Amino acid sequence: MSSFTSVNPTTGKTLKSYRYAPVSQLQTVVKQSQKAYAQWKKVSLSERIILVAKVSKQLRHHKESYARMITLEMGKLYTEAVAEVEKCAVACDYFCDHAPDFLKEELIATNYKKSSVCFDPLGTILAIMPWNFPFWQVFRFCAPALLAGNVILLKHSRVVPGCALMLEKLFSDTGFPKDVFQTVFTDEAGVAQLIPHVQGVTLTGSVAAGRTVAALCGKHIKPFVLELGGSDPFVVLEDADVVQAAKTAVTSRFLNCGQSCIAAKRFIVVKNNVQAFTDAVVQEIGHFVIGNPLESETTLGPLVREDQVKVLDKQVKLAVKQGARLLVGGNKLPREGFFYAPTLLTNVKSTNVLFQEEVFGPVMPVITAKDDQEALRLANQSSFGLGASVWTRDMKKADYFAHHLEAGVVAINSMVKSDPRLPFGGVKDSGIGRELSRYGLLEFCNVKTVVLQ
Repeated sequence: MSSFTSVNPTTGKTLKSYRYAPVSQLQTVVKQSQKAYAQWKKVSLSERIILVAKVSKQLRHHKESYARMITLEMGKLYTEAVAEVEKCAVACDYFCDHAPDFLKEELIATNYKKSSVCFDPLGTILAIMPWNFPFWQVFRFCAPALLAGNVILLKHSRVVPGCALMLEKLFSDTGFPKDVFQTVFTDEAGVAQLIPHVQGVTLTGSVAAGRTVAALCGKHIKPFVLELGGSDPFVVLEDADVVQAAKTAVTSRFLNCGQSCIAAKRFIVVKNNVQAFTDAVVQEIGHFVIGNPLESETTLGPLVREDQVKVLDKQVKLAVKQGARLLVGGNKLPREGFFYAPTLLTNVKSTNVLFQEEVFGPVMPVITAKDDQEALRLANQSSFGLGASVWTRDMKKADYFAHHLEAGVVAINSMVKSDPRLPFGGVKDSGIGRELSRYGLLEFCNVKTVVLQ
């Protein structure tokens, strides 16, 4: 396949056709990147900060045009797309403010005359990014990586090529040296050809893609960070504020039309609260306005692709066959584009497909737990471990759950979300390594020990 097309999920119609880079161009791109790195690593941190700060200003100044492209290509609500772009600017600001401290040479007390740790860049980092947050996923990695002195080679999802080209132009227009940030259109075979020639890889995507990339990185001894799937538990304990939990559950589950790795996906509710919780959720779902994501009154848009709708519908139908009770939705909507009705199911067991698989769409499965301990066991009964949310008024109980939930992020009485100030990543099949904060910045640094005798 030498070409691909982007499709508007609201209408199902083609937006534009693009061509994959031939093998010879991949080789050229790598050479250009290596040449750019040789110069970029010599640029002072203060100069890098000035350039990233300019990017932040451009993001805010042109957020409407960036958001429109996001919405056209992958169907995110326009208001959510604007917020995504603004969050990218916040991340740039944060790392500009804190990079000097994060990268400062550390003196270590030893019996040497002097011993220290410094943080050097690695080189070209290949970023394999997904379609669901086409700007944020890129910026939460590239802002710290660029400030550390690395250069970026972006292989974005073929769903959002327009966003990928906008990102490349953004860095060029704000004065970044040529080829410090490059976009390349390629497929899985092209990625396999690139990995031996870069100095690190970051991927956000499926577990299958993560395993493939990890194997290639292992073969060629390349450092990597993987942020993979999630089936985040949303645990409502007996003493929780059920109404507030239900409102937040709906927000977490239906953000980005349910197409988020860190969305709550398994709603584990202690039995005494199940009825009140589901009643409140049904009421919240009833407020959705489904339609064109570019229109301000719309509160739930389309799924990204037709095949995504088919997969989701198959999961829901199988779940019902396995004993789940359908309360709301459960069907593709009869309109142009890729729309699926907001869906709520109860009586979901741990053997059900909605419990065992990641569900990427507007579907809420409710699992009943007999008590708090069973709720914890069910929450951890997953191959995934990205985020978890637990609802309780008892802070001792909250602390216990925080330390016993098998997840990279635990939110108490709130939804899981990423924050530039805090490390983000998962355990088990949800990934390896961390993004954001100082921990994320150092993932693609050579943590170098220097001793003077």
